[in-house]
Amino acid sequence: MICCILYVFLQISLTGAAESGIVGGREAKPHSRPYMVSVQYRGVHSCGGILIQRDFVLTAAHCKNETWGSCTVVLGAHDITKKERTQQHIEVDEYYPHPGFTGQYEYDIMLLKLKKKAKLSKNVKTIGLPEGKTSANMECAVAGWGWTTAHDCPSNVLKEATENIESTSNCQNIWQQYFNSDHMICTNFTKKSGGVCQGDSGGPLICKKKLQGVTAFTSSEDCNDLRYPHVFTKVSFFIPWIKETMKK
Repeated sequence: MICCILYVFLQISLTGAAESGIVGGREAKPHSRPYMVSVQYRGVHSCGGILIQRDFVLTAAHCKNETWGSCTVVLGAHDITKKERTQQHIEVDEYYPHPGFTGQYEYDIMLLKLKKKAKLSKNVKTIGLPEGKTSANMECAVAGWGWTTAHDCPSNVLKEATENIESTSNCQNIWQQYFNSDHMICTNFTKKSGGVCQGDSGGPLICKKKLQGVTAFTSSEDCNDLRYPHVFTKVSFFIPWIKETMKK
C-alpha cells in the first residue's frame, strides 16, 4: 500500500493522504455521489477528489506526489477494486497546487487538469462551486474510500458519514495557530456517525447538497478523537483562484 502521510510535529500532528478512511459511517448507495473521484498512483487509491469541470478535479494539495509516477483519476466508481462498466480512468495532465500551500496545512487545495474530458452520465457528474455560507451546527456529508480503523484495510466501496459544522471560535480554541477561519472550516462528529480519516483527504464536505470543503486534516493520533474537530479547506474562499486557474 502506497502511503503519503504528511505530519506537522507541533502540539498535534496532522494527517496526510492515504492511511485510513471513513471511520464508522455507512456504505453509500452506488453512484449516488457521481462527482466523487478516486485519485490513484500506480493503481492504488491515495486520495479523494471532486469533479468540478469535465477536465478538472479539485483535491488537497498534499495529495501531490509525482515521485510515485503518473497520477490517474477514477470517475464513476463505487467499488474501486473492480472494473465496473461505469468507471472512467483518466490520467492527470497538470497539477496546480495553490501557490500559498506551505507543504503542511495552509492553503491545502489543488486542481488536477485531466488529459481528456470526462464523459458525463448519470454516474459521472460535476458539482458546482458553493453559493452561500455554512453556519454552526449545519449538517453535512463526507465520503471516501480510505482505510478503516475497524479492519485496518482500505474500503473497497465508497463510504459516507455525517458531520456537523463546528463554531469558528471553538475550532480556533482547539487548533489554535493551525486553524485559519478565513480559509478553513471544521466539523464535529460522533462515534456513532463516524467521519473522515487520513485516506479521505481531498474528498468533499457537502452541506445542503453544496460543495463547501475539501478534507484537509484531523488529529493523527486518532482521527476519531472527539476532542479534535476535523478540518476542511473552505472552497468558497478559493473560488477566484479556482476560476482563474481553470481559464489558463
